[in-house]
Amino acid sequence: MPTIDALAALTPEMTEWRRDFHAHPEIGFQEVRTSGIVAEKLEAWGLEVHRGIGRTGVVGVLRGRPGNRSLGLRADMDALPMSEQNDFEHCSTHDGVMHACGHDGHTTMLLGAAKYLAETRNFSGTVNFIFQPAEEGLTGAAEMVKDGLFRRFPCDAVYGIHNLPDLPLGTVAVREGTVLAAVDYFSIILRGKSSHGAQPHAGLDPLPGAMQLYGALQSLISRRVDPHDTAVLSVAQIHAGTSDIVIPETVELRGTIRTLKPATRKRMDDLFHQVVEGTAAAHGLGVTLDYKRSYPPTINTSEEAAVAAAAATDIVGPELIRGDFPSLTAGEDFSYMLQEAPGAFLLFGQAGAERGRVSVHNGRYDFNDDLLPIGASFFARLVERELAGA
Repeated sequence: MPTIDALAALTPEMTEWRRDFHAHPEIGFQEVRTSGIVAEKLEAWGLEVHRGIGRTGVVGVLRGRPGNRSLGLRADMDALPMSEQNDFEHCSTHDGVMHACGHDGHTTMLLGAAKYLAETRNFSGTVNFIFQPAEEGLTGAAEMVKDGLFRRFPCDAVYGIHNLPDLPLGTVAVREGTVLAAVDYFSIILRGKSSHGAQPHAGLDPLPGAMQLYGALQSLISRRVDPHDTAVLSVAQIHAGTSDIVIPETVELRGTIRTLKPATRKRMDDLFHQVVEGTAAAHGLGVTLDYKRSYPPTINTSEEAAVAAAAATDIVGPELIRGDFPSLTAGEDFSYMLQEAPGAFLLFGQAGAERGRVSVHNGRYDFNDDLLPIGASFFARLVERELAGA
């Protein structure tokens, strides 16, 4: 695969960095070791380094030849609060925490590009290397934006990438418009009255209402959303009771709603409240509903998607570019950055013959190191193309 020769040669070193990050994972806003290593490497390569952006984020500024344009390149650093089930040498050394989404690889690829560009400086203008904390549900991108990311480090465009085990190694999915879904979180607490399990009539059991509510919520997708549209509602947690012989006082249901269109997002919000409140009232239950709008949809701007596709084509060839890849219902807080600057988010396939096929957020996931020179080469080529004469 036609990666940049210097970055292909850097693969063994990048692999060491990546496996070290994997062995020492840190969850959102606790990436102290990770961000420290990132900052130290950037400083050693001559970049201007700013720490503590969005709490544990790092921005490295690299200037090439004189030029007026600037680009932002972003990688996420955090791991997930889940236990690793692998047994290789670079397995997580922290119980209950693992890199199950490939952020160790994303960080490494951006570091590889930074090292190469710092050595060559074959561009005009400024590159801002954005190492973001807390992508996994904690909106670290929004925290960096609030902390003045684009005011302090202006970017004419910003780009990010993510590995995708569903696509063959080197395949690049890039499209204009919506790439990933909006994600909203909910918590519903239904309140009844506790009683002895032998005398349920003496209390008010919230469980029947919870079971009916579960079914009613699923019908929002099958009966209230246009089948040509896309929406996903997942109840991921149900909590009730502390004893086998006591009717619980409360039941809590927690989960997410994912949509691709703003109009569908609003409709689901309205319908969700109607169903929850109506079901609780029908069962005589009290209800507390916390509905949190989180990540907006990740939407690529047309010009920047084309720019990214051209740079990716230089690296992997036109036969591996997937411009027809459908929008996914996963979410990404890179969306907050795309609300502040034009840009694009790309998905890089990592499924090789023997590794890289396990889905993300799985205890047996591992980033495919064969993707490292490809992703790093993409970032570097993007800069050299777009800032050729800035």
